[in-house]
Amino acid sequence: MDLGLTEEQEMLKATARDFLERECSKSLVRDMMEDERGYPPELWRKMAELGWMGLAIPEKYGGVGGDFFDLVVLLEEMGRACLPGPFFSTGVVGGLAILAVGTEEQRQELLPRIAKGEMIVTLALMEPNARYDASGVRTSATADKNGYIINGTKLFVENAHIADYILCVARTAKGRAPEEGLTLFLVNGESTGINCTLLKTLAADKQCEVVFEDVMVPKGNVLGEPGQGWAVVEKLLEQATVAKCAEMVG
Repeated sequence: MDLGLTEEQEMLKATARDFLERECSKSLVRDMMEDERGYPPELWRKMAELGWMGLAIPEKYGGVGGDFFDLVVLLEEMGRACLPGPFFSTGVVGGLAILAVGTEEQRQELLPRIAKGEMIVTLALMEPNARYDASGVRTSATADKNGYIINGTKLFVENAHIADYILCVARTAKGRAPEEGLTLFLVNGESTGINCTLLKTLAADKQCEVVFEDVMVPKGNVLGEPGQGWAVVEKLLEQATVAKCAEMVG
């Protein structure tokens, strides 16, 4: 098995290193630790123009058409530069989730916006009980004639304060096992009833507490099959673990 980089991946690696050495200085990284947004919009725009936001998004949705390995190559260089901003939560977690289980309508609407750098996404999973397994999800989503009503609290939601959409894991039904009855929702970040608070962390990164209080979500914003969300979350966590390791190696 050949584990070496392809010619295209070598070019991606070299281009990313040159760009980040030029555009992402250590002083910028320190400044973003104090900046409430946590990232410079101009740098975000330039990254989008390079195609990085849509690296693993198919061309028919406005992306580059790369694969997960391409993302790993790029993330290693981003880690080397300590790149600040919502690339991981958007280009990795959010984008891969929508691509994997989104409807064709959701893909057509959302993936091009991610690829253009016009949308920020994040995952809301952990709760005050600090568990990453299915039994830790207490946030509820109650069916309503117009959709679902979400109530609960999520912790350490990266970039939630600037997110256009929050991918929220909530319980829509009680099952025989904790994994049953969990659903993924694309919640508009400006929805009434969302209260987002930046947390003080040792790394000065942008982690948030997000409180959902009677937040209405349309049925069309369910991501994947209702009640079948945990299998998607598990796959997403596996991908995110590999991606984060690549970033940390960098």
